[in-house]
Amino acid sequence: MSAGRLRRGELFLMEKALAAIEYGGAGVRPDSQDGSTLMGRVDRCMTTGCVTVLTVLAVVLAIGLSCLWYTDWHAGKVNRERRDSAESSIIRQTREAADATVRSLDASHAEDVDKLTMVIGKHTAAPLVAYDASRREFTARLPQRLVYETAGVLGGGSDMVNRCFDITYSRPYGQAWTSKVTERSDGVCGPASEIGYLARRAKTRIEGVDARSLNRTGVRKALDPTGTLRTFAVKDVTRGDGAVVVSLLISSRDAAAGQCYRITRPAPDADGDHRASATASPAAAC
Repeated sequence: MSAGRLRRGELFLMEKALAAIEYGGAGVRPDSQDGSTLMGRVDRCMTTGCVTVLTVLAVVLAIGLSCLWYTDWHAGKVNRERRDSAESSIIRQTREAADATVRSLDASHAEDVDKLTMVIGKHTAAPLVAYDASRREFTARLPQRLVYETAGVLGGGSDMVNRCFDITYSRPYGQAWTSKVTERSDGVCGPASEIGYLARRAKTRIEGVDARSLNRTGVRKALDPTGTLRTFAVKDVTRGDGAVVVSLLISSRDAAAGQCYRITRPAPDADGDHRASATASPAAAC
């Protein structure tokens, strides 16, 4: 072996030894050691980051669900309070109407059943007013309805409270009028609600009839243009004291209830006004 080749071999071995000492081990390449260390650090960082992100997401989700639950619970609580308030308001209004009607009955000094029926209908706004001659009692059936605002998770809305009442008016011999309020099931007031709606419709249509057509034929045509309804029965149309009075029987569609009504409209004035506002009131007979 020549001296030159031996010299090159020694230099090569010396370089490898120095490299091993510098990078912590003989025969390990610097680029391989750097790559392994970098990948380990990346793996540790990714693992730590994922855990942190998942923890944050879990906390945010828990907070969101808690807020949603509280909002729903609070809305339910508010709605219950508002419904209770609406129910109390309906009962209070009904009792106030009953008391006001008693005062009006005492002040009227009326004995006629028809006039007393009209007083009760006017002050209670009850669509049905019946008279029991054997007991000398009037019973006004009054459906009551009140709309109230509601709260919700996605915003507010509205709901409705429906109640049905019978208000009984009686006057013992030699005494003042008294009233008694009795709550009934909602279904009992179904026919009364229908008759109230039909009475309002009849009033509106009679307001639109030309005064020259305010007779039984003209009113019947206005209330039932097709002649197929059985809810209206025109009994009479009279004129006098500056008014036109239409007497009719209004029945529910199932014929479960009926009520006589008087719809009064002012007679036309000297200028030829053939349309005017009207009033509708329950009557004892028609």
